[in-house]
Amino acid sequence: MGTDTDGRPVNDAETAGVIARPPFLFLGAVLLGLVWDFLLPLPFPVPGSDPVHWIIGSALILGGLTLAVAGIRNFSRAGTPVEGYKPTRALVSAGIHGRTRNPIYLGMFLIYGGIGLAAQSPWVLMITVPLAIIIRYGVVAREEAYLERRFGDAYRDYRHRVRRWL
Repeated sequence: MGTDTDGRPVNDAETAGVIARPPFLFLGAVLLGLVWDFLLPLPFPVPGSDPVHWIIGSALILGGLTLAVAGIRNFSRAGTPVEGYKPTRALVSAGIHGRTRNPIYLGMFLIYGGIGLAAQSPWVLMITVPLAIIIRYGVVAREEAYLERRFGDAYRDYRHRVRRWL
Protein backbone atom coordinates (compact mmCIF):
# COMPACT_ATOMS: atom_id res chain seq x y z
CA MET A 1 0.00 0.00 0.00
CA GLY A 2 1.42 3.38 -1.06
CA THR A 3 0.18 6.95 -0.86
CA ASP A 4 -1.03 9.33 -3.54
CA THR A 5 0.26 12.88 -3.99
CA ASP A 6 -2.17 14.09 -1.31
CA GLY A 7 -0.83 11.57 1.22
CA ARG A 8 -3.93 9.35 1.10
CA PRO A 9 -3.42 5.58 1.14
CA VAL A 10 -3.68 3.93 -2.28
CA ASN A 11 -3.76 0.24 -3.05
CA ASP A 12 -0.74 -0.28 -5.34
CA ALA A 13 -2.50 -3.20 -7.00
CA GLU A 14 -5.59 -1.14 -7.90
CA THR A 15 -6.28 -0.59 -11.58
CA ALA A 16 -8.74 1.43 -13.65
CA GLY A 17 -11.05 -1.55 -14.18
CA VAL A 18 -11.82 -0.78 -17.83
CA ILE A 19 -14.48 -2.91 -19.53
CA ALA A 20 -11.97 -4.43 -21.98
CA ARG A 21 -8.51 -3.76 -23.37
CA PRO A 22 -8.90 -0.95 -25.92
CA PRO A 23 -6.90 -2.60 -28.75
CA PHE A 24 -9.34 -5.51 -28.59
CA LEU A 25 -12.31 -3.13 -28.69
CA PHE A 26 -10.92 -1.44 -31.82
CA LEU A 27 -10.03 -4.76 -33.45
CA GLY A 28 -13.47 -6.17 -32.64
CA ALA A 29 -15.15 -3.10 -34.16
CA VAL A 30 -13.10 -3.38 -37.36
CA LEU A 31 -13.87 -7.07 -37.71
CA LEU A 32 -17.57 -6.52 -36.99
CA GLY A 33 -17.70 -3.75 -39.59
CA LEU A 34 -15.98 -5.87 -42.22
CA VAL A 35 -18.33 -8.80 -41.54
CA TRP A 36 -21.34 -6.49 -41.86
CA ASP A 37 -19.88 -5.15 -45.14
CA PHE A 38 -19.92 -8.71 -46.43
CA LEU A 39 -23.38 -9.63 -45.06
CA LEU A 40 -25.18 -6.28 -45.57
CA PRO A 41 -23.27 -4.36 -48.24
CA LEU A 42 -23.91 -0.61 -48.44
CA PRO A 43 -22.60 1.96 -50.91
CA PHE A 44 -19.53 3.81 -49.68
CA PRO A 45 -20.67 7.36 -48.83
CA VAL A 46 -17.34 9.17 -49.25
CA PRO A 47 -16.74 10.47 -52.79
CA GLY A 48 -13.42 9.85 -54.48
CA SER A 49 -11.52 7.17 -56.32
CA ASP A 50 -9.99 4.01 -54.85
CA PRO A 51 -6.43 5.43 -54.81
CA VAL A 52 -7.61 8.61 -53.04
CA HIS A 53 -9.34 6.60 -50.30
CA TRP A 54 -6.28 4.43 -49.93
CA ILE A 55 -3.87 7.40 -49.77
CA ILE A 56 -5.94 9.34 -47.22
CA GLY A 57 -6.60 6.17 -45.22
CA SER A 58 -2.88 5.37 -45.19
CA ALA A 59 -2.07 8.91 -44.03
CA LEU A 60 -4.57 8.54 -41.16
CA ILE A 61 -3.06 5.17 -40.23
CA LEU A 62 0.47 6.61 -40.29
CA GLY A 63 -0.57 9.62 -38.20
CA GLY A 64 -2.34 7.34 -35.74
CA LEU A 65 0.67 5.08 -35.43
CA THR A 66 2.88 8.10 -34.80
CA LEU A 67 0.61 9.37 -32.01
CA ALA A 68 0.20 5.96 -30.41
CA VAL A 69 3.92 5.19 -30.50
CA ALA A 70 4.73 8.61 -28.99
CA GLY A 71 2.28 7.90 -26.16
CA ILE A 72 3.66 4.42 -25.56
CA ARG A 73 7.24 5.75 -25.54
CA ASN A 74 6.24 8.39 -22.97
CA PHE A 75 4.83 5.70 -20.70
CA SER A 76 7.94 3.55 -21.13
CA ARG A 77 10.26 6.46 -20.31
CA ALA A 78 8.25 7.19 -17.17
CA GLY A 79 8.44 3.54 -16.11
CA THR A 80 4.69 3.04 -16.07
CA PRO A 81 2.86 0.26 -17.91
CA VAL A 82 0.72 0.96 -20.96
CA GLU A 83 -1.60 -1.90 -20.15
CA GLY A 84 -4.65 -0.73 -18.20
CA TYR A 85 -4.86 -3.96 -16.24
CA LYS A 86 -1.58 -3.11 -14.49
CA PRO A 87 -1.27 -0.45 -11.77
CA THR A 88 -0.08 2.96 -12.95
CA ARG A 89 3.26 3.96 -11.43
CA ALA A 90 3.56 7.57 -12.66
CA LEU A 91 1.42 10.43 -13.90
CA VAL A 92 2.73 11.12 -17.41
CA SER A 93 2.13 14.73 -18.40
CA ALA A 94 5.12 15.68 -20.57
CA GLY A 95 5.77 15.19 -24.28
CA ILE A 96 2.71 14.25 -26.31
CA HIS A 97 0.77 13.88 -23.04
CA GLY A 98 1.22 17.62 -22.57
CA ARG A 99 -0.97 18.17 -25.65
CA THR A 100 -3.58 15.42 -25.28
CA ARG A 101 -4.37 13.21 -22.31
CA ASN A 102 -5.15 10.24 -24.56
CA PRO A 103 -2.66 10.13 -27.45
CA ILE A 104 -2.75 6.35 -27.68
CA TYR A 105 -6.56 6.21 -27.98
CA LEU A 106 -6.56 9.18 -30.35
CA GLY A 107 -3.99 7.30 -32.43
CA MET A 108 -6.15 4.18 -32.37
CA PHE A 109 -9.13 6.20 -33.63
CA LEU A 110 -7.05 7.60 -36.48
CA ILE A 111 -5.85 4.10 -37.37
CA TYR A 112 -9.42 2.81 -37.16
CA GLY A 113 -10.76 5.60 -39.39
CA GLY A 114 -7.89 5.08 -41.81
CA ILE A 115 -8.71 1.39 -42.09
CA GLY A 116 -12.39 2.19 -42.67
CA LEU A 117 -11.54 4.70 -45.38
CA ALA A 118 -8.84 2.61 -47.09
CA ALA A 119 -11.11 -0.46 -47.07
CA GLN A 120 -14.06 1.71 -48.18
CA SER A 121 -16.12 0.18 -45.42
CA PRO A 122 -19.29 2.08 -44.56
CA TRP A 123 -19.97 -0.25 -41.63
CA VAL A 124 -16.54 0.29 -40.07
CA LEU A 125 -17.06 4.05 -40.30
CA MET A 126 -20.61 3.86 -38.90
CA ILE A 127 -19.46 1.77 -35.93
CA THR A 128 -17.11 4.63 -34.99
CA VAL A 129 -19.86 6.36 -32.98
CA PRO A 130 -20.77 3.40 -30.75
CA LEU A 131 -17.06 2.57 -30.43
CA ALA A 132 -16.32 6.15 -29.31
CA ILE A 133 -19.08 5.94 -26.68
CA ILE A 134 -17.72 2.63 -25.39
CA ILE A 135 -14.15 3.97 -25.25
CA ARG A 136 -15.26 7.22 -23.60
CA TYR A 137 -17.41 5.68 -20.86
CA GLY A 138 -16.09 2.12 -20.54
CA VAL A 139 -12.40 2.99 -20.69
CA VAL A 140 -11.49 6.69 -20.44
CA ALA A 141 -13.96 7.62 -17.68
CA ARG A 142 -12.80 4.68 -15.58
CA GLU A 143 -9.15 5.54 -16.16
CA GLU A 144 -9.74 9.18 -15.26
CA ALA A 145 -11.50 8.24 -12.00
CA TYR A 146 -8.65 5.85 -11.18
CA LEU A 147 -5.98 8.47 -11.92
CA GLU A 148 -7.78 11.01 -9.77
CA ARG A 149 -7.89 8.53 -6.87
CA ARG A 150 -4.26 7.61 -7.42
CA PHE A 151 -2.71 11.06 -8.00
CA GLY A 152 -5.23 13.47 -6.47
CA ASP A 153 -4.53 17.16 -7.05
CA ALA A 154 -1.67 16.47 -9.46
CA TYR A 155 -4.08 14.69 -11.81
CA ARG A 156 -6.81 17.30 -11.34
CA ASP A 157 -4.33 20.05 -12.29
CA TYR A 158 -3.20 18.05 -15.32
CA ARG A 159 -6.81 17.41 -16.36
CA HIS A 160 -7.56 21.14 -16.26
CA ARG A 161 -4.39 22.01 -18.19
CA VAL A 162 -4.57 19.42 -20.98
CA ARG A 163 -7.54 18.54 -23.15
CA ARG A 164 -8.82 14.98 -23.24
CA TRP A 165 -8.52 14.50 -27.00
CA LEU A 166 -7.24 17.55 -28.93
